[in-house]
Amino acid sequence: MLPAYLEDAKFWRLLWRFDEDLAAEVRARGCPLCGAPLHSARYPRKPRGVPRAVLGESHRYRLSLCCARDGCRRRETPPSVRFLGRRVYLATVVVLVTALSQGLVGARRSRLREQFGVGERTLRRWRRWWTEVFPATRWWRAERGRFIPPVEAAQLPGALLERFSAAEPPTQMCDVLAFLAPLSHGAGHAH
Repeated sequence: MLPAYLEDAKFWRLLWRFDEDLAAEVRARGCPLCGAPLHSARYPRKPRGVPRAVLGESHRYRLSLCCARDGCRRRETPPSVRFLGRRVYLATVVVLVTALSQGLVGARRSRLREQFGVGERTLRRWRRWWTEVFPATRWWRAERGRFIPPVEAAQLPGALLERFSAAEPPTQMCDVLAFLAPLSHGAGHAH
């Protein structure tokens, strides 16, 4: 059974507000190259995995900023709890479906994939990313020390959900997404 918060517009509005706060922090710092103000330069997204009617209009675009100074115009894309990098599926879906699919086979795995519109190849790609690419990122190598006992790569992302225990599942997911937000704008490069 899927968490009820996925069909709750309040959850998705909360994630939108988190993203607005993250963008405001980046905007307040100004352009990292020249110090000029940053203006809105959001761009369209077509997020998958959750019906758009539940998401609302705000999820149709990614918040981004652009330097106001002619000659610079550097783009700054703030961290996001809604999007995980360039993936078209919402971050919540990538985390949840990958975690829920761990150990599932046959009809149960197929039903899960169908509910979110995720193909088998996509799910395998996400699984490889969580178990091979993500653990090799500089960001994760720096952050994994926060977890005692250590998180096993083979158990990601389910092990992250377990470590961010909260009274309510929506809060747990928000905590995981906030933790992963630095990966949404380039901090997750493997080296």
